[in-house]
Amino acid sequence: MAKADLDKSPVDVAGMFDAVGKRYDVTNTVLSFGQDRYWRRRARQRLGLRPGEKVLDLAAGTAVSTVELAKSGAWCVACDFSQGMLAAGKDRDVPKVVGDAMRLPFADATFDAVTISYGLRNVHDFRAGLREMARVTKPGGRLLVNEFSTPVVPVFSTIYKEYLMRALPAIARAVASNPEAYEYLAESIRSWPDQAQLAFEINRNGWTDAGWQNLTLGIVAIHSAVKPG
Repeated sequence: MAKADLDKSPVDVAGMFDAVGKRYDVTNTVLSFGQDRYWRRRARQRLGLRPGEKVLDLAAGTAVSTVELAKSGAWCVACDFSQGMLAAGKDRDVPKVVGDAMRLPFADATFDAVTISYGLRNVHDFRAGLREMARVTKPGGRLLVNEFSTPVVPVFSTIYKEYLMRALPAIARAVASNPEAYEYLAESIRSWPDQAQLAFEINRNGWTDAGWQNLTLGIVAIHSAVKPG
């Protein structure tokens, strides 16, 4: 089975996600103790989408996040560079496009909003990905990054890090189609910038007014920003 490393080679990462697509949704629900549904709903609410807006859901995987966003009445397209993940969500009735976050197959200023959930840290050059997302967004359009982050309560943070490195891979071996991929998941979360660092990077790479909201004590943070007009 495929497993990527922290060099995040696009070929390795795509192959890894191709291998987990079949049981990806159920694995995420188990590993998050059902919090994944709540995180998706809060992301939709924070973005404040309106009917008729065009939304790019990047790193959409099986398109479960795209379906949640579409509840707003906006037109939402799922984009992922793993064909296996998109194929696993083939029964979800939203448009799907294969595409690389660093070279998006869309024209400049196409979308009113761009989202990426639990995918930015998997991009080989996430700063280039942020700039590319800004390119395809209209001036004044919005960005939402839903991503694992740094817990804000010290004692809980220690417990969470132990869960990531010990319990998460063990649980994944019981439910995932490619458990080795979840070892990479744990490693990539531990090495990811904290909330303030990520906001700084967003503001440096095509966006402005980046801020965040912590969910579940900071296990997840929703960052939002605006493309300058």
